[in-house]
Amino acid sequence: MAILSTPRSAVQLASKGRPLKEHLFRIALLASLAIALLFLAMLLVYVVEEGWPRLNSMLWENQPSIRRPETSGIQSGIFGTLWIIGLTAIMALPTGILAAIYLEEYADRTKWYNKLIELNISNLAAVPSIVYGILGLGIIARWLQFGFTVMTGAVTISLLVLPIVIISAREAIRAVPPSIREGSLALGATQWQTIYRQVLPASIPGIATGSILALSRAIGEAAPFLMLGAATLVRFNPEGVWSSFTVLPLQIYSFISRPQEEFAILAAAAIVILLAILLLMNSVAIWLRNRYQKRW
Repeated sequence: MAILSTPRSAVQLASKGRPLKEHLFRIALLASLAIALLFLAMLLVYVVEEGWPRLNSMLWENQPSIRRPETSGIQSGIFGTLWIIGLTAIMALPTGILAAIYLEEYADRTKWYNKLIELNISNLAAVPSIVYGILGLGIIARWLQFGFTVMTGAVTISLLVLPIVIISAREAIRAVPPSIREGSLALGATQWQTIYRQVLPASIPGIATGSILALSRAIGEAAPFLMLGAATLVRFNPEGVWSSFTVLPLQIYSFISRPQEEFAILAAAAIVILLAILLLMNSVAIWLRNRYQKRW
């Protein structure tokens, strides 16, 4: 059986006949991309060069110090960030995944309240982070009397990333072909057995990728913690969920706001550490997606 294809000469004639505006538009797109990458590369090179003298073991072994910036470190910020991200993952990921399962597999989309839930989730994903900080300050810290603690920060950041987790999990679940569900149900499995044994395993790569990217956003947030009254300079590591804390973005803000040149170098080194953590998390997300994603 002959396979029909477009002759190469026809493709060449079509490309030669393209209007000039299309070529100019492509050139403009490539130029915009090149300019953006150039500025990003310049910024990264500047930060690495500025912070290179302080990229040593003292940076993550020592606590921050105002009096001795040459030996100051960021250990409390690293541990505070790990506490916040760990608690956020425990609270936001199961809740978001279960909500996504309900909306995709059980919810009747003709009901007005399900439509309202979906609309509000989409709107909450676009709300500025400082609004969540105000919410956490008024309700969690003061009304619930959690105070300015690790728990307050974790609950607030969980509310921030929850809509993102729900949306990404819904997209991953929706990407599973209907034939997988139909085949499982035809073999006598219940709806929950189908979800647990077929849908969820097939959607785990997408769910994991979206969850890691949501947590990556949470790591770089500073505005909610400023509203929550998190300390910018803490000389001890959090010992529990009711301890005072600081995070890397707040420590960077504290260092960069001081006039001494040593603090500017220290802030640049802390930025490099924060970028390395974000790059690692995003690399893990990409690897999970490419390694386990199924081609239907």
